[in-house]
Amino acid sequence: MASSVFFTHSHCYSSKPSSLVFRLHRQVGLGPTSLGFSSSHVAPVAVMATDSSFKVIDGKSVAKQIRDEITAEVSRMRESIGVIPGLAVILVGDRKDSATYVRNKKKACESVGINSLEANLPENSTEEEVLNYIAGYNDDPSVHGILVQLPLPSHMNEQNILNAVRIEKDVDGFHPLNIGRLAMRGREPLFVPCTPKGCIELLHRYNVSIKGKRAVVIGRSNIVGMPAALLLQREDATVSIVHSRTSNPEEIIRQADIIIAAVGQANMVRGSWIKPGAVIIDVGINPVEDPNSPRGYKLVGDVCYEEAIRIASAVTPVPGGVGPMTIAMLLQNTLISAKRVHNFE
Repeated sequence: MASSVFFTHSHCYSSKPSSLVFRLHRQVGLGPTSLGFSSSHVAPVAVMATDSSFKVIDGKSVAKQIRDEITAEVSRMRESIGVIPGLAVILVGDRKDSATYVRNKKKACESVGINSLEANLPENSTEEEVLNYIAGYNDDPSVHGILVQLPLPSHMNEQNILNAVRIEKDVDGFHPLNIGRLAMRGREPLFVPCTPKGCIELLHRYNVSIKGKRAVVIGRSNIVGMPAALLLQREDATVSIVHSRTSNPEEIIRQADIIIAAVGQANMVRGSWIKPGAVIIDVGINPVEDPNSPRGYKLVGDVCYEEAIRIASAVTPVPGGVGPMTIAMLLQNTLISAKRVHNFE
């Protein structure tokens, strides 16, 4: 999100989550799959019911469960071989939103026992200075994951900097070799980008069937849309991508059993676009004016929540859906990296 908040006028958001939610009630382990997904699922428990069969996919609860699993694994690793996973974060500039994201990541690392290193560089730093920090972390055996906080200042070449991160430490999953492996059948990426990985993990944890389903991804960014589509293909879904040049988005979206919305446009997907019973993963985080809020705005997704609840079988709220999963997946990728380096099972 940009440093200056852009408001949109919208009346399509709900002040409270739906009255029917899933409660996560048992622990599941870190699965053995190559992408780090859990092979288990969490049984849903409806705590309240109304005339709607709508269910909230509770990203906060799933993320907490994953952090608990990671905490146990980090502790076991430390006690067994004396190794603590380490994550290094590089922040360039003084953007308040980026500083907040980095602070949240550091706090999350501390909560699960992962070591956190941080390099804060001024806005006018050179690309070479950033590359030098990356080189140092690449060679540091105590660092198992490197994250360069985006966006970078305009005078820097983002691609050159991201490519400099050693693929074995690319816990953000943005290295071209990781994306290339994700796109190729029979190849496994070392890491999957955190937000799309979190989207698929939510579907797994709620036992949503993906194989053979029609899935639509709204948005084609390198960070979310494109890797999300690749992951759904790996799960044997029939995948369509809707983007700014799509001539009939409503028609395509209306056919979807699963929707992943990641376009950054408040309430773009209306209830009339949604197939009854569809499952919706809403990645969007958009501020809209709200005079009843102390901040003067509320955060809403790309999907009109109050219309979706009447039609979809399950949907992630905004906030509290995909957001917490992104950091949880970053922690999981860092743990996976440390375990791989030390052949720790």
